[in-house]
Amino acid sequence: MTLHITHQGSNKFLCIAAMIAIISGCVTKPFVGLQLSDTHLKERELQMKRYEMKDEAALLAAASAVLQDMGYNLDESETKLGVISSSKERDARTADDVIAKVFLSALTGVAQPVNVSQTIKVSLVTSKSSKGGYILRATFQRIVMNAHNQISIAETLLDEELYTEFFSKLSKAVFLEAQDI
Repeated sequence: MTLHITHQGSNKFLCIAAMIAIISGCVTKPFVGLQLSDTHLKERELQMKRYEMKDEAALLAAASAVLQDMGYNLDESETKLGVISSSKERDARTADDVIAKVFLSALTGVAQPVNVSQTIKVSLVTSKSSKGGYILRATFQRIVMNAHNQISIAETLLDEELYTEFFSKLSKAVFLEAQDI
């Protein structure tokens, strides 16, 4: 059996082939930035805690007080949406960084800027829990600026001790809030 494609048939064939190519292009792997990391669930577990409270505003008030006690300044707060954003400025200079940059500058002959300051940002978001109460998610991030006023590091902090300290203090504040102390 031989296949005879006429001029009109070849146009239809090309259109169908083009459509298949376009559709198959849509079935690719998702953008790398949208893929979850292998440690995503562990990170979420570290960043989230459920509180048995009926009043979301009281939970946010306790959380903002804890952040202020930890040296953070409240940047934005929207209790109707369950969101708090805060930050604090710190010196980013470390002996290791300075030594490494001096060594690298001497090795390459190009001056390497030293990290100078860092901003630590905290975002809190609450949501209603299906088990009752509220879930609070805290995310700590760090932005480090170098001597040329450029961002040299931007990262989410995943230090277990940091989250443990925050949630421990928040649990105490929530307990005191519940006791009206």
